[in-house]
Amino acid sequence: MRTRTTHRPTVQAPGRNTELAARALETLQSAFAVLDASDRVVLANGAARVMGVVKARQVVPGPLTALARQARQTGESSTADLELARGEFEPLAVRAWATPLGADGDIALHVSDISEAHRIDAVRRDFVANVSHELKTPVGALSLLAEAIGEASDDPETVKRFAGRIQYESERLSRLVVELIELSRLQGADPLPEPQIVPVDRVLAEVLDRTSTKAEARHITISSGGESGLAVAGSEQQLVSAVLNLVENAITYSPPHSEITIATRSNQGKVEMAITDHGIGIGERDIGRIFERFYRADQARSRATGGTGLGLSIVKHIATNHGGTIDVWSVLGSGSVFTLRLPAVAPPSTSWDVMKSRTKEAGA
Repeated sequence: MRTRTTHRPTVQAPGRNTELAARALETLQSAFAVLDASDRVVLANGAARVMGVVKARQVVPGPLTALARQARQTGESSTADLELARGEFEPLAVRAWATPLGADGDIALHVSDISEAHRIDAVRRDFVANVSHELKTPVGALSLLAEAIGEASDDPETVKRFAGRIQYESERLSRLVVELIELSRLQGADPLPEPQIVPVDRVLAEVLDRTSTKAEARHITISSGGESGLAVAGSEQQLVSAVLNLVENAITYSPPHSEITIATRSNQGKVEMAITDHGIGIGERDIGRIFERFYRADQARSRATGGTGLGLSIVKHIATNHGGTIDVWSVLGSGSVFTLRLPAVAPPSTSWDVMKSRTKEAGA
């Protein structure tokens, strides 16, 4: 014998529904308020108060009140992107919706903060503009040099000189493309795939080896010291790239016959790598912006040395992706100290050849 079961809908008590609705509104990160026909606030969530949309049962920003009145007059929803003044603070960019709730003139007001979206759009526009400008310079130079070679085909010395410039501009263009790709990867969805335990000594040995020729050419001494046997978790290739950028910058902006030091230590659960030079230093006006993409404290010198303006931005992203930081101390005309701090981990148990001496001199 079959038994028929009838399921009746569960009916919540009115008080229970009101309580649930109030709780649901409080979970919203965007502001929500209900206005009566006199524009008085009869319901608002916490976000509406935090964002400054509602105060003392009144909608504070005038543009929102105007939007609500427009919806009330037309009987249709109204939407607008607005900037809400916040006194001494930056205006808040918002997207607001005003929706009629019936014939009584009540209006539902929904306000969402879109400041971050605006900031990202602005950064993207600046990035595209900067990339276009940076690519235009070497591409234009290559075109002019190729034309000049064609006109000077009967002058071997001139052709040789222009060919050298073409090689220089080609290398700079190649470096820019490589660094753009690296920066894009560092900002991607998976910037740190499969982190491994990385011995710091091995990172420094690689950097010293790769910078020795450039340092020797300028008679610059690079010395490395401090605590050995330290380790961090992450990508060895990225960490080498970060330290390499810092050391190459130090070489570029240091005078001949000067010294660069790389010092390592463990400090409060962090591995610190400090790169110190005695070069031209960084001015107070520029020091807060040097980690921005394409920012150069010395535009002319950076381009003359083949700099792309992306190196320090790459360092910052690598540090962030590894849970660390990059800081700088500098005095114009006296030099700079860049300190990379990363979370320390226990060194690998497998044995490997630790550098006996981590001091390398180039052109002493």
